[in-house]
Amino acid sequence: MQIRLDDLRSKKITDFLLEHLENMHEITPPQSVHALDLEALRLPDITFFSAWEGDELLGCGALKELDSRSGEIKSMRTAKAHRRKGVASKILEHIIKEAERRAYHHLNLETGAIRVRPSTSLVHTIWVRVPKPLCRLH
Repeated sequence: MQIRLDDLRSKKITDFLLEHLENMHEITPPQSVHALDLEALRLPDITFFSAWEGDELLGCGALKELDSRSGEIKSMRTAKAHRRKGVASKILEHIIKEAERRAYHHLNLETGAIRVRPSTSLVHTIWVRVPKPLCRLH
């Protein structure tokens, strides 16, 4: 698996993110949708990563800089065919390393009020793996 910085220009990633946004609107109350659209993900305060195996897109995640000392995990998504294979964990590890490289003191994850919680085990993973001064769950 290769995790790389992504400029959000390829059709594969744009289609994947549009599906992600549509899905979040389907399963989340409107006031709790925290998924960002492509325009927002292209802003300079967002660093976007995608995971690939050859030319197959496995998943994605982003790091939003809130200020010079803190960031937020955004747009975590794994392709249906690759769920439960550790893709999200690898992307998460990559984002955490980037937050540590930036010397962030806090790393947030906004989970919202989702009706289906496919990310519950991932949230537990974040809480266990990330040094507590760095991680805050909301």
